[in-house]
Amino acid sequence: MPPRIRSLTLPGWRDPERVFLALGAAAERVAWLDAGPDATEGRSILAIGAGDDRTVTANRDDAPDDVYASLREPLADGAVDAREHRDAPSPVGWIGWFAYEFGARTLGLPAAPTTTPEAAFLFAERVVVFDHALGRVRLEWLEGADAAGERAAGDATPGETWARETAEAIAHLPATAPGTHDAVLEDELPPEASVPPAVRWRHDAAEYERMIADCREAIARGDAYQLCLTNRVDVDVEVDPVQAYRRLRRSSPTHHGAFLRLAGVALLSASPEQFLEVGTDGTVSTRPMKGTRPRSADPERDEALRAELLASEKERAENLMIVDLMRNDLARVAEVGGVAVPSLLAVEEYPHVHQLVSTVTARLRHPLTALDAVRAAFPAGSMTGAPKESAMRILHALEGGPRGVYSGAFGRIGVDGSADLAMVIRTIVVAPGAVSIGTGGGITTLSHPAEEVEETRLKARALLAVLGGRADGL
Repeated sequence: MPPRIRSLTLPGWRDPERVFLALGAAAERVAWLDAGPDATEGRSILAIGAGDDRTVTANRDDAPDDVYASLREPLADGAVDAREHRDAPSPVGWIGWFAYEFGARTLGLPAAPTTTPEAAFLFAERVVVFDHALGRVRLEWLEGADAAGERAAGDATPGETWARETAEAIAHLPATAPGTHDAVLEDELPPEASVPPAVRWRHDAAEYERMIADCREAIARGDAYQLCLTNRVDVDVEVDPVQAYRRLRRSSPTHHGAFLRLAGVALLSASPEQFLEVGTDGTVSTRPMKGTRPRSADPERDEALRAELLASEKERAENLMIVDLMRNDLARVAEVGGVAVPSLLAVEEYPHVHQLVSTVTARLRHPLTALDAVRAAFPAGSMTGAPKESAMRILHALEGGPRGVYSGAFGRIGVDGSADLAMVIRTIVVAPGAVSIGTGGGITTLSHPAEEVEETRLKARALLAVLGGRADGL
């Protein structure tokens, strides 16, 4: 008998941040997939690792085939959906990340050695789900085939015990109205550091411009059409990951925020870009994001920047090339003729930037799964360039070090066949003795070096501000 997904809806609404601080902030392994402080749609998900929970952690010596096999094992038999409400896929399953170098090694390409895990996942059998649209908090958990026997004997199953204890803990927290932030939390944030930390860019402006010139030469030779060149920023700062993420979600709210602490590393993300979403019916969508302009506090100037982005020949060409690449990637796992582009070159607004976004959809070919879709499309074309493998070889030679978790993907892969993964961009990575940020942009023949350098500053600026630093060191 397959395991069962069960659920319990709790009375009233609780702020996800308040629940995270009370139940998960001190945990060694915790995952909070965050729809944002004032979200009125979507879901936030909180999973806290227990001592016996399954994990998968991969490093350079681990074969990608073995890692995928480990992730497939608890998903293989599926699960019976016994939840009270089935209005959305269940988040019960794996939550974690794939690093960029894991994707390179999966493709048999050269990859720089990393100091952080190339993959890290927690098998979340018990999760707290915040449905922002419905204003509902729900507990979901996985019960094994032996749970019926425990109930027949008059004992609560482990999942039921967890649900009762978690419900009691949440009931003691102050209630708030859905769609409003718990204002008391603002007073609890400690003051920012008074002395700005040292900020070190892997490549300074002159060197980055030389790398851009090398990219344009490679494109002129026909070795690539577009290259997503990246830079790394190391920040010399002692940081509390929890408090840093709380600042980040206020300054850069987004629908794919996350706080993940796994394998000794914390990922603090304000990512606006979805990598892959897979429904329980096998539908797949990806939303490549290529093309950026800053926001302005002046409405007229802001609208002019938006129009400039939409009209930019360079930005439109960059986005279209990645759309074509993602269509090809998904076609490897899709039903014949099932790949479509329902939205092309739409502008989305975020607190600090305008972004040019397209949507590509498909339907998985039977009997392929969400993991097959991930393997076919990772690393995402928006972070490599096109053609993918040639671009990645060129970038490996140019960038002079690992990207690590940055430009990988994070999110969940569910036991019900669903998945929702975002790009690791606009993200702070806190590892033992190291705090880093990745930033970059797509290079084409139309790229202007000074503008590309400024784009990397723009993308890093809000993240550095959270850490007390500035983006002018490049």
